Amino acid sequence: MDSNGKIKKEIHLIELPKINDPRGNLTFIESGMHVPFEVKRNYWIYDVPSGMWRDGHAFKEQEEFIVSLSGSFDVVVNDGKQQQTFHLARPQIGLYVPNMVWRHIDNFSTNSVALVLSSTQYDPEDYIEDFELFKKLKLGEGR
Repeated sequence: MDSNGKIKKEIHLIELPKINDPRGNLTFIESGMHVPFEVKRNYWIYDVPSGMWRDGHAFKEQEEFIVSLSGSFDVVVNDGKQQQTFHLARPQIGLYVPNMVWRHIDNFSTNSVALVLSSTQYDPEDYIEDFELFKKLKLGEGR
């Protein structure tokens, strides 16, 4: 959150609540509380073969929150100006990715599971799958 108590709408890590218990730890996510959007869809990525990655794309509208439920992986993001890599390996730490950010996921460990919370229902028209078009849209040239 920023100094005004609002959740930031920029790429950043978010630490989720963690309840320690000798019987096993528990972490939870609440829409609008831990993620800055109402969750409309959940999906998970798993059984990624060694050396493979999830192709890059950006969304015109969709925002995402990505968590490693098991194992680890890297989320590589590009906001049109700079590229950053976030290594996710703890289930109580997630990455907020706003719309209009190019991202791909790679470096999956064995048995890793990536949970993705989405702000929208699935819409193939929302995907930008061409990096050059993404850069033009970010510069306001690709309308």
